[in-house]
Amino acid sequence: MKNKKSFIQGALCGALAILLIAGLMSCGLKAHSKEKIASGASGKLGTLRQLIDQTYMGDVDEEDLKEGIYKGYISGLHDPYSVYYDEEETKAMIETTEGEYDGIGAVLSKDINTGVVTLVRIYEGSPAMEAGLMDNDILYKVEDFEVTGKDLSEVVSHIKGEKGTEVQLTVYRGDDSEEVTVTAVRNTIQAETVAHRMLDGGIGYISVSEFDLVTYDQYEQALADLENQGMKGLVVDLRNNPGGNLSTVCEMLDLMLPEGLIVYTKDKDGNKDEERSDDARQFNLPLAVLMNGYSASASEIYAGAIQDYGTGTIVGTQSYGKGVVQQIFDLKDGTSVKLTIAEYFTPKGRNIHGKGITPDVEVEYEENEANPEADNQLEKAIEVIKGQM
Repeated sequence: MKNKKSFIQGALCGALAILLIAGLMSCGLKAHSKEKIASGASGKLGTLRQLIDQTYMGDVDEEDLKEGIYKGYISGLHDPYSVYYDEEETKAMIETTEGEYDGIGAVLSKDINTGVVTLVRIYEGSPAMEAGLMDNDILYKVEDFEVTGKDLSEVVSHIKGEKGTEVQLTVYRGDDSEEVTVTAVRNTIQAETVAHRMLDGGIGYISVSEFDLVTYDQYEQALADLENQGMKGLVVDLRNNPGGNLSTVCEMLDLMLPEGLIVYTKDKDGNKDEERSDDARQFNLPLAVLMNGYSASASEIYAGAIQDYGTGTIVGTQSYGKGVVQQIFDLKDGTSVKLTIAEYFTPKGRNIHGKGITPDVEVEYEENEANPEADNQLEKAIEVIKGQM
């Protein structure tokens, strides 16, 4: 792939002071006001500390106080995607993006408007499944930690832990919001981000649950296996896929698209970066891409590029609408910060932030109580492909 460049690359930030100045600038503050803000904050922090020392009757953890300052500072950006990670949360985040970790085997998604955290996918045979958790359970608490409105990486850090240890989760289930509490025993999880099978009529099916570092190889192998079985058309299922690594989705699209632009980004100064596909490989069979309201970020980059090139049909419901890119900055002490650094555009220049991608064929999912295995959205995607074969 030409001009390949990762936007989630853990770029180093020299010192916290540099980060603080950059954070203030990103809020649109003028340079002459920084000193006043810094001195005012310092004075108020001193007063708060004095009040704590003189009047607070609980235990004081110095490290927690410091970490709280950093978290609060970044939260002052009022950007749900910009987050400060302490040391434990940083480790958990790195493990997640690498695709192997000690946890329970569940994919989480958060509604940016309500803050509700949903277990959108439970891995087959995972500790989560063995404990009785189910797809679409609404996560309420991890132990005594209430998760609604919290950053997903922070939620994940509470779920993960040493192999063999227990973690208690409370969820709301079904239309009646039945409260269910289970205990899962953590184990080493190899992220199974891609699943595939051959459907009737020579139609291949690939489900991608997230875009991690391990996902490209799994996707390429799935494509090769289906092609070897004589695949005549393909459904790529991105429903409930919250996104992930930008470079990974671009590498996957390089297997699908003709030579040309995949996606481009613009930073705060208007600088433009392009990701392009080469002419080495291209998918030429009938293609349908499934998506829903939980399909976000990298999933929307995938669907948007396929839609713009007209090489496949988007089936399902309106996608989530996350059109911005984050970068992880290493603060050199085991902690890190994730900041929104750019917005992205589809090959035709569409920015889908806050809007999402409109499917070519819109179909709402309909639960079939008589046949729980029935999937009317998948059936529609198969119908679309058969009409092109």
